[in-house]
Amino acid sequence: MKKSEILLAIALGVVVVIAAACGSKTGPDGSVPTGKVIKAVPVENLTATLSNDSGVLKRGNQELMLAFTDSSGKPVDVGAVSLNFHMPQMGSMAAMTDSVTFTTTRTSGVYRGKVNIESGGEWQAQLAYEGQAGKGQTTFSVTAQ
Repeated sequence: MKKSEILLAIALGVVVVIAAACGSKTGPDGSVPTGKVIKAVPVENLTATLSNDSGVLKRGNQELMLAFTDSSGKPVDVGAVSLNFHMPQMGSMAAMTDSVTFTTTRTSGVYRGKVNIESGGEWQAQLAYEGQAGKGQTTFSVTAQ
């Protein structure tokens, strides 16, 4: 092989590795992987599933996924979504509320969120949505480690 062919092969290999590493975070069917389930709860006629890479809500900054599905498991776009983690006042510790900031994904009904959970312990998650699928809200308990 000529030196130029070897350099071209190496350069092509580097491009392929970089493209794979920087590619979109979608599955082979174009869906967004949601990770391991933290909690799944009914909301009106849908199921809301909170998840992340580890399946555990943790103290500190983290990324979460929230997916809404119908009774057949098909994703449902619910429009605007809000999720707050609330811990009531305990003794001298003030009440805390940590809000999730969501963005939409390429998969309808799947939302990517970022939150900073201030403290480990039992939190009340306050979930609401409003949009094409109507309105819904629920509250559920979840423990942050």
